[in-house]
Amino acid sequence: MDDINSQIASIILAGGQGTRLYPLTINHCKPAVAYGGKYRLIDIPISNSINSGIRRLFILAQYMTAELEQHINKSYQFDSFSFGQMQFISPEERVDGNKIWFEGTADAVRKSLPYLDECPVEYFLILSGDQLYNIDFSKMLEFAKATDADLTVAALEVSEEIAPRLGILKVDEKKSITDFIEKPQEKETLEQFRLPQGVGSKGFLGSMGIYIFKKEALISLLHEDHREDFGKHLIPTQIKKGKTSAFIYDGYWEDIGTIRSFYEANLNLTDPNFALQLYNDKKPIYTQPMFLPGPKIDKTKIVDSVICDGAYIEADEIIHSIIGIRSHIGKNTVIRNSILLGNHFYYSPLFQKSSIMEKANIGKNCIIENAIIDEDVQIEDDVKLINEKKLETYDGDGVFIRDGIIIVPAKTRIKKGFVL
Repeated sequence: MDDINSQIASIILAGGQGTRLYPLTINHCKPAVAYGGKYRLIDIPISNSINSGIRRLFILAQYMTAELEQHINKSYQFDSFSFGQMQFISPEERVDGNKIWFEGTADAVRKSLPYLDECPVEYFLILSGDQLYNIDFSKMLEFAKATDADLTVAALEVSEEIAPRLGILKVDEKKSITDFIEKPQEKETLEQFRLPQGVGSKGFLGSMGIYIFKKEALISLLHEDHREDFGKHLIPTQIKKGKTSAFIYDGYWEDIGTIRSFYEANLNLTDPNFALQLYNDKKPIYTQPMFLPGPKIDKTKIVDSVICDGAYIEADEIIHSIIGIRSHIGKNTVIRNSILLGNHFYYSPLFQKSSIMEKANIGKNCIIENAIIDEDVQIEDDVKLINEKKLETYDGDGVFIRDGIIIVPAKTRIKKGFVL
């Protein structure tokens, strides 16, 4: 583990505004959005790095950084004997008065080189702050070293339906990358990248947006190609230069790009066979320690659901749902196919109730179906969030619908008797 730590450092790109995750990103940057009722999306790349023996990490962030930085500071502390480094880098005003802003993924790394160049490693692992996976990056590093590649791209087989959303690779028998196209939309173009018959079962090889660069090759590329984005610009440039390989991954991976993908990735946790692996002592997903009691459940029917620590449940039934930390659900309430992302406190600081027993943040006699309820929301009694008109899109006062899914952003209050 220590040997790996001396060879490679992780650079986590956490600067995205996350417009496609709106309205969840009204109050959060995308990597700070809660996941699974107790985690943040940023916890996934950090945890996978640490579990792979990588303890030098750089977080590059730009949009609404305060919450993200606070979470990282509270969650990840390396002591003097763990040889770890967690550095948070965000745009700044330089001595000459110039304000530095990141204009894309590659531009963020380029403008952070004064800090990155000082890191005494041979390789950089570049990760996104909004993907879900369980990967042993030490194996990917071994592959990068065995192929002597300047760039190694993590890739997995994808179907024709998924391929237009990703960068698609063409490789030879040695897994060297021979061609690449970013998000091909035309069927004729896509067909040129189809895997040969008998090789793979899904049809195409998609880039996961996870890269290992030799440090010197990365610095050289950033100086040579001044464009902003890795996927659109620098990765094709490096592939044309050669010495690029594809590391084939065959496990779970999900890119949180839309409300629908976020919703499904959360509910998949109710079936651990088809989701991010959280139940693993050897490779845990780390997050802020909260010291909460176990959930208290009072006469509630619960089916295929995850109930997180500190929850107090008086509901009638909870079906196929995620109930986040410190959630308090009142009597006779029904929750189906929904995600409650929890609360920062046992009571919302907006309403100043002194005890969990006094006021539920989800009231009595409510029905919530196919919904995402963000943090510190208060829903009063007799509310129905059921999308009774079957709307695909809706923008209301504190309540939204995207892809047919109801979303209630953080710190919203929904008055008694509201129906949508």
